[in-house]
Amino acid sequence: MNVIRVVTYNIHKGVQGVGPARRLEIHNLALAVASLDADVVCLQEVRQINRREERHFAQWPNEGQAEFLAPPGYTAVYRTNAVTRHGEHGNALLSRWPVLAHQHEDMSDHRLEQRGLLHVELNVQGRSVHVLVVHLGLIRASRVRQLAQLKRFVLREVPPDAPLLVAGDFNDWSRLVRESFAEAGLYDWRGLAQPTFPSRLPLAQLDHVFARGLQAVSMSVPSGRAWWRMSDHLPLMAEFGFAD
Repeated sequence: MNVIRVVTYNIHKGVQGVGPARRLEIHNLALAVASLDADVVCLQEVRQINRREERHFAQWPNEGQAEFLAPPGYTAVYRTNAVTRHGEHGNALLSRWPVLAHQHEDMSDHRLEQRGLLHVELNVQGRSVHVLVVHLGLIRASRVRQLAQLKRFVLREVPPDAPLLVAGDFNDWSRLVRESFAEAGLYDWRGLAQPTFPSRLPLAQLDHVFARGLQAVSMSVPSGRAWWRMSDHLPLMAEFGFAD
């Protein structure tokens, strides 16, 4: 079976801590992403620019975080979700496979949370595979509406016979996301839950990779002090095989 390895990771904008004591973790994150050896890396809370942090950290990268995190030979795709006082951040996808197309859709449900959906079409071993990278809202009612919007997007933009992956930070501690996606034929790993948040003492799996037209093979979360120092989330790694 041909297997595709997918990682989803909320990188907390590449910085940990608050105030003057905050520390830059983007260089460690670049090493961590490369070590996972994934075919597709789906990232949330990725900064394109941030003028305040650029002034604060002497080693702030000269390029956007998506490009900085991409291992050699990978293609980086970034789209903005939120524009802030000092810059912007959003979702990104890093791919070992050629990128055929990409687009973005605004998923903001209210003015206090700017959210978005990144859609990337990949050529994986000669097959067209669609990947959605999402970061849902903090309020349950917002997530309900965003899930409905996401399913409408899939119906409109993704051919029904095309393999599809939906990955990201869903901010949900309940079964809402699983049950909503099951109605659309999207499923994640059927085994034990893999807690990803908070990284220091993971209690809940807020991060998921759902698939249609692909078979879940494995799912795992790395652990250890090095990982929980880099972000408030742990990365989730999932492997899928083509169904046919």
